Amino acid sequence: MRIGELARRTAVSERSLRYYETQGLLRAERTPGGHREYGEWAVDRVVHIQALYAAGLTSGKIAQLLPCMRDGDGTPNEVATPRLVDELTAERDRIDGMITDLIRSRDVLDDVIATASAGVPAPAASRP
Repeated sequence: MRIGELARRTAVSERSLRYYETQGLLRAERTPGGHREYGEWAVDRVVHIQALYAAGLTSGKIAQLLPCMRDGDGTPNEVATPRLVDELTAERDRIDGMITDLIRSRDVLDDVIATASAGVPAPAASRP
């Protein structure tokens, strides 16, 4: 498939796909005319890349991790090094900490909303 189709199927811009290629995250074959061609595998790869970026990983860390992820047949291409596993575990722990902080912030905001709502009179239209 060409870059435009991959962009449509993954909801990722062509510019981002070209960036992924320069970062070594995605590879494309070239047609004799120089157009990028991707296999069906590229859809899953882009979805994985997007998820890893959303998790806060850098392109360098993603490039290290992608070869260890499962391809369409369910087997990883390579085995992760113990150091990479440690780094990814630390990254997961960082994300867990952020989730805890966000939940705490939401709870505080819920308390503020409840307190503020208790002192607010009903809108004029809904008064008897």
